[in-house]
Amino acid sequence: GDLLKVKVNKLTSIKTQLPYSYYSLPFCPPKKIVDSTENLGEVLRGDRIENSPYVFKMRDPQMCTVLCRITLDAKTAKQFKEKIDDEYRVNMILDNLPLVVPIRRSDQDSSTVYQLGYHVGLKGQYSGSKEDRYFIHNHLAFTVKYHRDPQTDSARIVGFQVKPYSIKHEYEGKWNEKSRLTTCDPHNKRTVVNSNTPQEVEAKKEIIFTYDVEYQESDVKWASRWDAYLLMNDDQIHWFSIVNSLMIVLFLSGMVAMIMLRTLYRDISRYNELETQEEAQEETGWKLVHGDVFRPPSNSDLLCVYVGTGVQFLGMVLVTMIFAVFGFLSPSNRGGLMTAMLLLWVFMGIFAGYASARLYKMFKGAEWKKLAFWTACMFPGIVFAIFFVLNAIIWGQKSSGAVPFGTMFALVLMWFGISVPLVFVGGYVGFKKPAIEDPVRTNKIPRQIPEQAWYMNPTFSILIGGILPFGAVFIELFFILTSIWLNQFYYIFGFLFLVFIILLITCAEITIVLCYFQLCSEDYLWWWRSYLTSGSSALYLFLYATFYFFTKLEITKLVSGLLYFGYMLIASYAFFVLTGTIGFYACFWFTRLIYSSVK
Repeated sequence: GDLLKVKVNKLTSIKTQLPYSYYSLPFCPPKKIVDSTENLGEVLRGDRIENSPYVFKMRDPQMCTVLCRITLDAKTAKQFKEKIDDEYRVNMILDNLPLVVPIRRSDQDSSTVYQLGYHVGLKGQYSGSKEDRYFIHNHLAFTVKYHRDPQTDSARIVGFQVKPYSIKHEYEGKWNEKSRLTTCDPHNKRTVVNSNTPQEVEAKKEIIFTYDVEYQESDVKWASRWDAYLLMNDDQIHWFSIVNSLMIVLFLSGMVAMIMLRTLYRDISRYNELETQEEAQEETGWKLVHGDVFRPPSNSDLLCVYVGTGVQFLGMVLVTMIFAVFGFLSPSNRGGLMTAMLLLWVFMGIFAGYASARLYKMFKGAEWKKLAFWTACMFPGIVFAIFFVLNAIIWGQKSSGAVPFGTMFALVLMWFGISVPLVFVGGYVGFKKPAIEDPVRTNKIPRQIPEQAWYMNPTFSILIGGILPFGAVFIELFFILTSIWLNQFYYIFGFLFLVFIILLITCAEITIVLCYFQLCSEDYLWWWRSYLTSGSSALYLFLYATFYFFTKLEITKLVSGLLYFGYMLIASYAFFVLTGTIGFYACFWFTRLIYSSVK
């Protein structure tokens, strides 16, 4: 008999990607609409959680409860029609569980799939007419599943399901609060079981909203009530993708091991004087440029900034993943993932400042404050600018996905109040340390670079370098995109962590291999090239996102397309910074290693 509070969340659509708050449509409001407090992640996702007029009493079934009666005018009818056209779904929450619609699979073992939220309505034609009509789901048959504790006889909610129906309710006489419906009357055992006489959405028509609640006892324990939402039906494809990626890793590791053996232990074969002239030439290619290999690159400041940002990103992703793998960020904690990532990004600023300052000092830079400022502002600034434009577009659509001004201010405050000072602290510490010594002396006069073969052309080798890291992650990428754009839960963090480790190794190894070939052909400009080689996988990521957009998503509106590409651009840019930094550090370690063995 306890009261159960049903809350309503945003209306979502995978066709437009623009969430709206529930009461933006003229549904039955409660006496007073109260917003639930939301965390940062929920606000950024566009969740708007409010109270609703639905009143349930625990284990006390209800039949045909009338919620309210509304009469449509031209404007409200148009609003409903637009939302039905765009296939909007209504999301509700009971005891932190999202509402699902169970759908039986007709194929194979007739398993049940759960879809988040029910459709506002549907389009259809009357038999014998060609004209599209709009029908609204105005009768909801809720099922609340509970697990009973045999000792105390108290029960906990473990499931919240609904079957929506569209029915044109009828009643006798004039409408008042006590009117009985003839179409749905518990006393006459008349219940709604189908949508044979649906309720049409037209101006001047009245709609009566009703609902049933039934309670079912369930064997599902409270602790595992989320399992139904997270049913994994395709474990194999993840394992397949990981095995696939491991093959790439093994192949690359073999090449790296070969290179290491040849360069570091070549002295042995000096004794076997059987080498041909050509072989000797091939070996000494990289030794000839020892006087130039540690010459600071052009735009070295920018490289320092990007490397620092990449370190910040790497730290954020690693810590987030570790938390997620241990189950701290499960989908039941709405917005938790987003909040955690933002906070971690801000606090990792100290490492960004440190990494960029160390590199800067090695390049004989002197103005560390200027560098720290750029490190703190460049990447977040570009991302914030894109985000701001996208937010303005969403704002123009009056969607709840638009981040309110207060939250925007909080983000800027986190950026300039926590992140920027931390970058300066890191920069100060990094700059105070003694500079990293080069293993070989750099000549005064730069050596001339000989003409390169076509396959050693910078553009070509950079583009080739991005293919393998992208190939290692792209199957997992498909699942991530699906969870973001098709409103599904993503929780396979264990797999994601494995894939991420594989990505790190692949980026490092492909960069080392290509860097070695480059040095052997006496081209010593490796600083930027090492960053761009693995970073170019971001280009493939963006191309894949474009392919996904045209093959999997049904987005037709320009605004939604802009949103998709805007957010994917931010994601690709972040991926570029992350993979580029891994490649750079791998190469940095590798060149220092092989040149320290040159006597």
